[in-house]
Amino acid sequence: MSKKYVAGAVVTTPQKKFTKAKVKRDLRKNAVVYLMAVPAIVFFIVFSYMPMVGLLMAFQNFKPNLGFFRSKFVGFKNFTDFFSSIYFGRTIRNTLMLSILDLVISFPVTIIFALLLNEIKNIRFKRTIQTVSYMPYFISMVVVAGIIVDFCASKGVITSAVKIFTGSNQNLLSMPSYWRPIYILSGMWQGLGFGAIIYVAALAGVDQELYEAAAIDGANRLQQCRHITIPGISSTIIIMLILRIGSLMAVGSEKTILLYNPQIYETADIISSYVYRKGLLEFNYGYSTAVSMFNSVINFALLMISNGISRKYSETSLF
Repeated sequence: MSKKYVAGAVVTTPQKKFTKAKVKRDLRKNAVVYLMAVPAIVFFIVFSYMPMVGLLMAFQNFKPNLGFFRSKFVGFKNFTDFFSSIYFGRTIRNTLMLSILDLVISFPVTIIFALLLNEIKNIRFKRTIQTVSYMPYFISMVVVAGIIVDFCASKGVITSAVKIFTGSNQNLLSMPSYWRPIYILSGMWQGLGFGAIIYVAALAGVDQELYEAAAIDGANRLQQCRHITIPGISSTIIIMLILRIGSLMAVGSEKTILLYNPQIYETADIISSYVYRKGLLEFNYGYSTAVSMFNSVINFALLMISNGISRKYSETSLF
């Protein structure tokens, strides 16, 4: 029972009890919904929560034959070893450089591409452009890496084009200075169309009457885009920006591992590729887990900070 004070009198009202009968009734009523949720719940339990037991390895000199609970506990030694290693600064710098370049270049280009698509009035031509731009995203990363390797070889198409300006036909993937442009531009080519989908969907929700009113007032297409289109999808842009900032340190290892080599480690080696080498190639599981855990903590902190700043100044946030 709960109490309410009305005009000096105490009135008691019954509280709803969470009973087994109500739970069963709700399960029967929404059985299909709960059934649809089962695969997602199982997925997160198996692939997100159960693997968290492996975080114990970050504080151990982990040996597979001893398991999680019998391996020697070493405290924060794995973390301090990483912080004091010569690879700490290099991997942090390279990861941040790739992420920031991708954020500064790819993020606005994706929005601009979506805005340009929105301006196309010929439906057939618009769908053709969308289909062509989406296709690279569905190509296997192994195939994409193979294309990049062939094009950047000493006799490759891209190398031949670069030779016109530099006079050198050296393999571009063996030159540290070319790694970041190759990585960013190839990633933009592969993900541009797919990344624009969410903005195209947001643009579809902008009230068309606003454009008609703006046209009557004499606003041109550029002014309509500035004062109607961009403000109309600003919340979507902010949410996507928060997510991108929250994953600044989460550059995937697949593409890097497929393309890099010891000659360009100085600019190509990132945290995820370093974790791969230490964990799967050198079998130093505790150390690699510590590095990966450090990376995840930094990403979590960046996500919380960016979300808090956005909530404070724009009233748009993830939570």
